[in-house]
Amino acid sequence: MYDQNGFNSNDTYHYSYVPPHRDPWDGQQPSDTPPQRPEKKKGFAGKAVALVLCCALVGGGAGVGGAAIYDAMARGPEGETTIYRNEVDPTAVHVKQADGLTPMSLAEINAAYADSCVCITVQTVVQNGWYQQAATGAGSGFIISEDGYIVTNYHVIEGATAIKVTLNNGETYDAKLVGGEELNDVAVLKIDGVSGLKPVVLGDSDDVVVGETVCTIGNALGSLSFSLTSGAVSATGRSVTMSDGTVMNMIQTDCTINSGNSGGPLFDSYGRVVGITSAKLSNNGDASKATIEGIGFAIPINDVIDIITDYMQYGYVTGRPYMGILNPADTEQYVQAFGWPVGVYVNDVEAGSCAETAGIRRGDIITKIDDTQITGVSQMVSVKNSYRAGDTVTVEVYRSGETLTLTLTFDEQVNSTQSNAGQPQDPAPQQTASGGYYGDEYPYGGFGGDRFNFPWSFFGW
Repeated sequence: MYDQNGFNSNDTYHYSYVPPHRDPWDGQQPSDTPPQRPEKKKGFAGKAVALVLCCALVGGGAGVGGAAIYDAMARGPEGETTIYRNEVDPTAVHVKQADGLTPMSLAEINAAYADSCVCITVQTVVQNGWYQQAATGAGSGFIISEDGYIVTNYHVIEGATAIKVTLNNGETYDAKLVGGEELNDVAVLKIDGVSGLKPVVLGDSDDVVVGETVCTIGNALGSLSFSLTSGAVSATGRSVTMSDGTVMNMIQTDCTINSGNSGGPLFDSYGRVVGITSAKLSNNGDASKATIEGIGFAIPINDVIDIITDYMQYGYVTGRPYMGILNPADTEQYVQAFGWPVGVYVNDVEAGSCAETAGIRRGDIITKIDDTQITGVSQMVSVKNSYRAGDTVTVEVYRSGETLTLTLTFDEQVNSTQSNAGQPQDPAPQQTASGGYYGDEYPYGGFGGDRFNFPWSFFGW
């Protein structure tokens, strides 16, 4: 159970206080009679105990938690206790801009860019059996322009009916979704009626090196707003399979990423944003497995900057490749039954599309694009999206016992990710409960933009 600060009581350790008049291991219940104060012993009148708290760990000194406690004899009247306190001048934090040349301390990054971070709250509707009920969610984001464009993760705002953004000064604004996509887990929001906001400075995620200090500022647990956590880059170029099966390129970090941190900025040691904090590895509460700590992931900013700027400029992503394959289906489960190769079955081809122009027909099985073997729909979508509209590839298909090699030049995908009335839509292939992707090319756009995802067998082979 989470309290008002977002803490789970099941994850909290309780330290018991043991009264000094009872041995905690004697097996007896505590007495209701208060302990009697012992008489003072004679002969120690000139002695006192000085409790010295050392606030810094010096040269490997003894102690628990980096503090050493000493008992000493002090001069003074009988019964006097002396406490020594070491006071130092507070560290001066100078607000400066990231220039890519001067390393910044964590305190300097926070002072300079906490105002560039935001807390995001969303309202959604969830299905609870036969009923629908309202729900709320929280995440993080960062300001990318002075006029109110904000970057976050798509999964933070997915399915939202309303989005609110809170700035570091406490001001809250309604936000509209400019565009977003599940495939790359990125979304762009816009708040109106503001000006002079302080945007972050973007860095080059290709320059990130293992061991570099990084930090993030986010809405931890949805309640501990503008929390800064830090760590180091653990690895770069990680291929991470998300819970929905999507494979993403990630920066791995031991910077603490909790629920609510999603969508926040990952700052490098120069104060530049090099990634979007997105996920952490979890054992899903399985007590039989070791607790997983210090394995978080961020989307490299270089992977999504073109998507972000396209949403800001056009409201959709330009240059996205489009094939015209309708209702593709995996063939793996039918390899033995029908003797088909592993690949993607083409249920239909859109008239006038590049797939039709290339000679792909209904009933073909796509087995290769260029030199990449195609093993399933999700993998084919990933391969397709590595190209741009206008790129030309070879497509290998299996047809009636023969293997054919066709040449295909990708069309440009039309605006299928722009939201209606400022509300999110799922721009990525819709995954059904059975695990197959249907509607790779949005075949049901003629039904008012809604997708009706039936199992492919409903349409027959």
